[in-house]
Parts: sequence; structure tokens; C-alpha cells
Amino acid sequence: MDADITSQAVGLASSADFSIINLFVRADVIVKSVIIILIISSVYSWAIIFEKARLFKKINKTTEDFESKFWKSKSAESFYNNLPTNLEDPMANVFRNSMKVLLKSRKSSNLDEKMSRMLEINVEQEMVKIDKSYTFLATVGSTAPFIGLFGTVWGIMNSFQSIAISRNTSLAIVAPGIAEALFATALGLLAAIPAVVAYNKFSSDSKKYSRKLENFSNRLLSII
Repeated sequence: MDADITSQAVGLASSADFSIINLFVRADVIVKSVIIILIISSVYSWAIIFEKARLFKKINKTTEDFESKFWKSKSAESFYNNLPTNLEDPMANVFRNSMKVLLKSRKSSNLDEKMSRMLEINVEQEMVKIDKSYTFLATVGSTAPFIGLFGTVWGIMNSFQSIAISRNTSLAIVAPGIAEALFATALGLLAAIPAVVAYNKFSSDSKKYSRKLENFSNRLLSII
């Protein structure tokens, strides 16, 4: 009798352990899959966030330096000839690629049209590089809560099945399943919120930088 009571106490203590690891271990395959997907999505989102933050910090500095030196130079051609080949900056790339076309086609009759089109293409190419991975952030921000909600619904269904099988409405029976369900919801929000905030922030930064490149292109075209 005492042994039965002891084993029941141990079982209740084990089911009452709501640590993150224990919640994951107790979950069924579907809820575990949801949790793994959300964790991977969150980790990858944070990797993108740190990479984009570093990128904008870098290009804002290099672009400011490049633009300052460019407008202080005597001519676009002399500046191009002295431009370091290892300079990796979107505005420098736009200038470098456009000057290559200019020097090859300087005697062309439709030079203005050709340069305008080339500048537009170069700006678009640079912005595609900068905007890379934004789609993933937007996808995580919009779908992660629903993936978490799916895990929640599945966990609650398991809890109701436990009630039906055991014919016991005690909270101790349904608590583990509900805890797993709520854990999936929390992970969904944990993945979605930073992704949405980062997407909005970096999209705004991209638009500002795109306008900066377009303004530079227009001014460069006017002096050419």
C-alpha cells in the first residue's frame, strides 16, 4: 500500500515538472515537430537580424566616406582611376560599374539613355543584395504564431483524449498537455515578434538607403 502511494507521488511529481526540457520530452511527435520548427526559425531569424544590423552599420559608414571623397574629387574619371579595387560598398559598386560603361561608350550617340538605364540596373542589383533574406523574416513573422497555435490545438486535443481515456477530470491529468500547448504558443510568439520588428526596421532602412543610391545616381548622371 505504501509502495503504491509512493509510486503515485513520484508520478505526480514527474508530471508536475514544467521545465522547458521536460515539456519537450513529454510532448508527442507533432508538438515536438512544431517546437523544433519554431526554434530553428527563431535561431535563423536572429542570425539574419545580427547580419543585417552589421551590414547596415558597415554600409552607412562606407557610403558616407565614399560620397564625401567623391564630391571632393576633381573629376569622376580621375576618382574612378584611383578607386581601390577592394572597396566593397553598394554606392561604390554602382559608380564603378557605371563608369565602366561610360568609358567604353563615351562616343555613343545615346550615352545619356544608356547611362540612365545602367545606373538604374546597378542600383536595383545592389538593393537585391541588401534585401536578401527579408522574405524569410516576413514569413516567420506572419506564420510562426499560427504554427504555434497549431501545436496548441494539438496539445489541447491530447489533453481531452487523456480525460476521455482515464475518465478523470482532475487538473493533474490535463495540466501537462495544456502546458505543452501553451509552450508551443509562446515559442510561436517568441519567433514571430522579433522577426516582424526586424523586418519593419530593415525595410525602412533599405528604403532610405535606396533613396540615397537613387539621389547619387541622378547627380552622377547630371554631371556626366
